[in-house]
Amino acid sequence: MFSVLGKLKWFFLEHKKRYIIAVSCLILASIADVLPPKLIGLAIDAITYEQAGPSELANLLLIYGGIIVFSYIISFVWVYLLFGGAYLVERMMRTKLMGHLLQMNPTFFGKYRTGDLMARATNDLKAISATAGFGILTLVDSTVFMMLIIGVMVFTISWKLTLVALIPLPFMAIVMHKYGKTIHERFMRAQTSFGDLNDYVLESVRGVRVLRAFVQEKEDEKRFREHTEDVYTKNVAVAKIDAMFEPTMKVLVGLSYTIGLGYGAQLVFQNELTLGGLVSFNVYLGMLIWPMFAVGELINVMQRGNASLDRVNETLSYPADVRSPEHPVYINLPEILEFKDLDFVYPESQMKSVSNVTLTVKRGETIGVVGKTGAGKTTLFRQMLREYPRKNHGELLINGVPIEKLSLDQTRSWIGYVPQDQILFSKSVLENIRFGKSDASREEVNQVLGLSYLRQDVELLPEGLDTQVGESGVTLSGGQKQRLALARALIMDPEILILDDAMSAVDGKTEANIIANLRKERKGKTTFIAAHRLSAVEHADQIIVLEEGKIVEHGTHEQLIAHGGWYAAQYQLQQLEDQEVV
Repeated sequence: MFSVLGKLKWFFLEHKKRYIIAVSCLILASIADVLPPKLIGLAIDAITYEQAGPSELANLLLIYGGIIVFSYIISFVWVYLLFGGAYLVERMMRTKLMGHLLQMNPTFFGKYRTGDLMARATNDLKAISATAGFGILTLVDSTVFMMLIIGVMVFTISWKLTLVALIPLPFMAIVMHKYGKTIHERFMRAQTSFGDLNDYVLESVRGVRVLRAFVQEKEDEKRFREHTEDVYTKNVAVAKIDAMFEPTMKVLVGLSYTIGLGYGAQLVFQNELTLGGLVSFNVYLGMLIWPMFAVGELINVMQRGNASLDRVNETLSYPADVRSPEHPVYINLPEILEFKDLDFVYPESQMKSVSNVTLTVKRGETIGVVGKTGAGKTTLFRQMLREYPRKNHGELLINGVPIEKLSLDQTRSWIGYVPQDQILFSKSVLENIRFGKSDASREEVNQVLGLSYLRQDVELLPEGLDTQVGESGVTLSGGQKQRLALARALIMDPEILILDDAMSAVDGKTEANIIANLRKERKGKTTFIAAHRLSAVEHADQIIVLEEGKIVEHGTHEQLIAHGGWYAAQYQLQQLEDQEVV
């Protein structure tokens, strides 16, 4: 149960001063809290036996008031430090988790679903925070505070009465252990179910247009109800065990009260205990309710925290597939890119997605990459983006240096990437463009709007550049999304621009204008263009045709037309289609 504290040892050591002061103040507050009942007993005995006058009682009241003020001040300090530490560990863990997620590659996100990761970053971190705050409180109160109360009862009132009244305690320990084990298992299942629900909701929101198009609203509601019912059922199972803690404590405390009153009254009749002592003893028994209840809460909080910390640590322990070398080689600019007999196999596959690719690209060249759907165009680009570890045959060299010897930050800072599926953020058009360069001026933004042929569209938007694009750009058309993603990449003025079928949703005329702008503005810098419309690449310095991951044709537009292969046939077919449209 307490293994969670060991797992959080790094945090407690890092903030040991905070926790030492907090726990010390908590213990002082506990000591202050056990004094008033004793004073009450003394006052009752003094009045009963006429041993105290008004002045003595006034002094007792002053002492009582002083204890209350001291307890208030010291309690403020420990609450501030202890629960401040709880929020601190949550913030640190969330920052650590987010930093880790940003280092992960597609393999990781294929294993962990988005909804489950969200559950770990919210509910699980809250449970860990509760362990570092409320968990420490219950730990001290269920041990130190309880021992203080029992000690006062034993040494200042009656050891016999105390021993008899606490007979139920061993039974409590056995029951709490069983409760704790059960709640750990059920809470793990509940958290997993919550992650599944999160993931399902995300998919439904993202695919709401498809759901409506296929008239699947009722089916989606039905599936959602099934997920929520599963989450509800599993959380109710946790709540059932949770709900048993307090009644169990009350029954045990009730037994202690019954024993204490019965045997205590007998001791009073036998003159072995004063009336004030019996009153004090019963007040202390009442005070024991919280420490005994704290034992149950301690087990509950620790087990939840342990389960959640295991889930978060599982995520954090997942190693990054691609890392920067310890001593990276520095290159000023990527003058030459060389693919030498490059092979690549996805981790979950056995087939080569790229095979024996050999290609040399000089700085300033435009490379056209074409081929059938699934030919390996995106996979080839991913080698430059270093999304997967290089474990296969062949090399990718930059200025003669294997790309694995360069830092990730450097290689990725050279590249502006516009993927097939554009990812836009729920911010304004301007903020989405500036994502590529946060300090870009309005003039730079206007320039890339012209290059991406988006200026006229932006002018027609309700608030221009300040228009909110909505979740994943839902308020924009497909072509506008693609051109906005292109503008975001262009504002970086990257050394290597990769357009991965990035203009499939724009019309031929707009595409031609964008290509013309790129040819003019991208002189001296490298550009890769993958496209299905061959008109987008006919100006390229080199064109490669991929088929099943292999280069089957390579040359300029004129050379490939003269070759009479797939490229020539596809080009002629597209020309005929364009003539028919006209």
